[in-house]
Formats: sequence, structure tokens, C-alpha cells
Amino acid sequence: MKKKYLLAPGPTPVPSSALLAMATPIVHHRAPEFAPVLKEVQEGLKYLFQTKNDVIMLASSGTGGMEGSVANLLSKGDKALVVVGGKFGERWRDICNAYGVETINIDVTWGEAVDGSIVKKHLDENPDIKAVLLQASETCTGVMHPVKEIADYVKERENTVLIVDAITGLGVFNLPMDDWGLDVVVTGSQKALMLPPGLAFVALSDKAIKMMETSDLPKYYFNFKKELKAIAKNSTAYTPAVSLIVGLKDILSMLREEGLENVFARHEKLANATREAVKALGLTLLAPNAPSNALTAVNAPEGTDAGSIVKLYREKYGITVAGGQDHLKGKIFRLAHLGYSDTFDVVIAISALEMILAELGVDFEKGAGINKAMELLSK
Repeated sequence: MKKKYLLAPGPTPVPSSALLAMATPIVHHRAPEFAPVLKEVQEGLKYLFQTKNDVIMLASSGTGGMEGSVANLLSKGDKALVVVGGKFGERWRDICNAYGVETINIDVTWGEAVDGSIVKKHLDENPDIKAVLLQASETCTGVMHPVKEIADYVKERENTVLIVDAITGLGVFNLPMDDWGLDVVVTGSQKALMLPPGLAFVALSDKAIKMMETSDLPKYYFNFKKELKAIAKNSTAYTPAVSLIVGLKDILSMLREEGLENVFARHEKLANATREAVKALGLTLLAPNAPSNALTAVNAPEGTDAGSIVKLYREKYGITVAGGQDHLKGKIFRLAHLGYSDTFDVVIAISALEMILAELGVDFEKGAGINKAMELLSK
């Protein structure tokens, strides 16, 4: 027998209580008994996003929320400033281009965070920029971008919105939407929300809602106006992912019970232990200066293919971790510590890593990683 462990940055493990909730008999989405579920979920989402406004739910992956954000706020020929520091920054750029939105791209070295002053410079030089798009946490590199700093540059500009992909950020570290003046925040169900893939969430500021009035881009299913009207009636515009929403009710209750400050502190502790354990083994981080608490991207030891590390994790130890993407394929591996993760998920990841490095003939101090992890996790 081989027990399976899921330590990739999405999908992430699902708590048993949510699995059991989703296994209950399905109800009709227009039935009276579903309305209280929607109401409770909406209040829980406002708590999670730290916003007074309603949060849209879409039956899609997080990319649907990203595409909808572009289609509902911008118009053909509009100019958008896009931070491109990884595969998901590229996705913002590509979605904009698909809709005829002109992009000014800030190309950032993979593994580094964007310099906020460069964003400000572009905004000053191009007052007609309608939107700034970036990741809170770039999943393919494990980088956290300076969202608050950039929000401070954008929020005073009446005709410019900040659109944040927080798919591996929300529920991991603090992103107080209303307090920071974030205009659009997008996330997905399969990350810190600890659910299977299939739900996207989009929260909108008053400024973003106002900008929707002038958007001329095509939209049908991803129509935020229709969704907001439906939410006002405690409903959804189209058939929702009923079972996932039932599971979401359980998850949001768990998060509220733990408390957001404790949720953020837990992620910070797990992330710090993982990073320090990896360094104790003589390995280096792809993003040492701006690491996200959602995951840790680790450079493979010199002369070692990261793919072989990922393969041994999976095939020998039953642990799913992530490899590198694009030009980082074979060069890094990624260990996640978000969502339904605790002390022993890190212990498993690091102890298995030590066994893998030994098998691959990498020179390191045996026990150094797991000892460092346990030292930090036991505090």
C-alpha cells in the first residue's frame, strides 16, 4: 500500500467535513432550501475578501474569473498595464490581447517581484491606462508581488482600476480588499479555499462596478452585471456548482472559526519552516527576496534534473509536488503549504526530500532539513 499526499499548489487537499458535505444528496439550485446556503456563503466570502460588496461565484476555474474581469471592465482599444513575471502574468497579457485590449507589459525576471516604482512610472507616463493587472502570488515562481504599494499608486486615479489575481494569495496572506483599495480580486476554489476545482470568485469595488457601465467587450456567461443582479435576489444568473457551494459553506465556517489572522500566521509558519529547511540542505530558493507563503520554489541541485525529484516524490513516496513551467522546467520543483496544510505536511515534504536527495547522490548534511523544520514548527 502507498498512501497518497497532495502537496502541489492546486488542487490542494480537501477536509473530510467538506467532502462529506458535498456527498449529501444534491438539491435544486432554485429550491428554497438552497437559498440559505447561498446567503451564508455570501457572508462568508465577504469576510474572506474583507469587503462590504457582494462576491461573484462562477462555475469555472480561476481563469474564468480572470477573463471575466477583463471582459466586464475594459473596452476594445483600452490600454492596460500588465505585470508579466511568470505563466500567470502571461495569462493576464494573453486574455487582454484576445479581447483587443492594448497592453503595456512590465517584464519581470521569473523569481523576482515587480518594482512598484516602475508601475508608478508607467502610470505617470500613460494617464490613459485603464487597468493594472498583476498576481498577488505568482504560482509558477512562488513570488509575492507588492500589491499594497501598487494599490496606493492606483487608488487615487479615478479612471484606473487595479485587478489582482489572488488565486494563490487569498486566504494565505493578508489582502484586505476594501482597506487597501483593491478594485478586483479573483480567486479559485482549489487553492486556499480547500475545495476541488470548479469555482471562481470575483469581488469588485464600487469603482470597478462603475467602470462596467462603459465596457463594450463581448460577454455572455461571464456577465458580472447579471451575476450581481442575481446575488441581490439571493440567487445566481445560471446553474451554479451546487455541491461545491455546499462544501464551500463548510470551508468558510472553518476559516471563520480559525480567524483570518490565525490563518495567515499558520501559512507564514509553514512557509518559513519549508524555506529554512530547504536552505539547511544546501539548496537555494528561486524567490529568496519576495517569497509567497503559498508555496516554495526550490532550485534543483547542480547537475540534477528537477523532474527526477518530482518523479521520485510521486512514484516512490506517493507525494505529488509540482515541477517548473516553461523555461524553468527541469530546473525547479515547488512545494506547496497552503489551504488544508499543517505541521506534518511540511515534515513529510522535507523528510521525503532528504531521502530523494540521498538516492540521487546529492551531497548534503543528513537530517539538517528535517531538524530545522521541526525546530521551527515546534515553536
